[in-house]
Amino acid sequence: MSDVVTDTATAHADAPVLKRLSILDRFLPVWIIAAMALGIGLGRAIPALAGDLDKVQIGSVSLPIAVGLLLMMYPVLAKVRYTQLGRVTGDRRLLIGSLLLNWIIGPALMFTLAWLLLPDLPAYRTGLIIVGLARCIAMVLIWNELACGDRDAAAVLVAINSVFQIIAFAALGWFYLQVLPRWLGLSTTSAHFSITAIALSVLVFLGIPLVAGYLTRTIGERTRGQNWYESRFLPTIGPVALYGLLFTIVVLFALQGHTITSRPWDVVRIAFPLLAYFAVMFFGGFGLGRRLNLGYEKTTTLAFTAAGNNFELAIAVAIGTFGVTSGQALAGVVGPLIEVPVLVALVYVALWIRRRYYPTPAPNAAAAATPHGQAAPKPIEGAL
Repeated sequence: MSDVVTDTATAHADAPVLKRLSILDRFLPVWIIAAMALGIGLGRAIPALAGDLDKVQIGSVSLPIAVGLLLMMYPVLAKVRYTQLGRVTGDRRLLIGSLLLNWIIGPALMFTLAWLLLPDLPAYRTGLIIVGLARCIAMVLIWNELACGDRDAAAVLVAINSVFQIIAFAALGWFYLQVLPRWLGLSTTSAHFSITAIALSVLVFLGIPLVAGYLTRTIGERTRGQNWYESRFLPTIGPVALYGLLFTIVVLFALQGHTITSRPWDVVRIAFPLLAYFAVMFFGGFGLGRRLNLGYEKTTTLAFTAAGNNFELAIAVAIGTFGVTSGQALAGVVGPLIEVPVLVALVYVALWIRRRYYPTPAPNAAAAATPHGQAAPKPIEGAL
């Protein structure tokens, strides 16, 4: 997203969520719906378009999709404050809680929901399991910001998830799609399933923008300073992430439009496990944070980073492994269409919980709680 969220989070915590977004970001669901309609319209108006787009490939990945995904990921990862890694990783409770929710409970929950609610739709079920393995690294930062969570903790947890996905995603995909179903006497994925394809997709669509984002921040801050980087550079590249998202949706719906319009009930069925997943992970994260006495800011960060998923990566993996027009890819496409309105609603829920269970400290107490008496950190810009 391209917005600049105000630093005075406490003062504006009760302001309407949508009014704290720029016009561009405030109508994100409208742009997404418009991109869907445009994609479907192009696919129907130009019958050969889907085939032509599918032919433009690098290996097994559609080049237009690759361009859109990389544009979407880079601004998000360029915004991460990598120097804050030590502060956040020093909080063992937050770190262990996040790893538990993201890499043990989250994938297991999505696996369970996919098998319970989509037992007769193996392609969609596989797509949702892949979504469960793709942990948050994108939109979660803006939801966390709107809910007045810990900004730097969220950014660092996103960075940790990014690195962990490169290391563990392929192995977890093999476990949840082949090993665990076999242990439980369930059907496994197609024999054409490729761990190598998943690992390559993760390295390309996560590794490249992660390295680019790290180098951009490091070089930018060294040459021009942090203030310039966050107040000038990030707002400039921020909208690129939204444009990449919308471009990707147009291409995907040009390829998947016929399936979506001809099988609306399938889309509804894909939405059910996603809704259940978001609810369980968010409230489970909040419950764990309260149990660990993390305070509102870190508890909110824990809950949103647990509930969010990296649909960009899930889409890339599904396309690279099963094809652009596959049911697995469709399950990934449906994901952000459900996630955006649900997590906006959960922002309101988090702010209600804040008012109800976390009384706002007095101004002098809040100032004293700021490390080393420093001013609040500058806003994170361009958060998608």
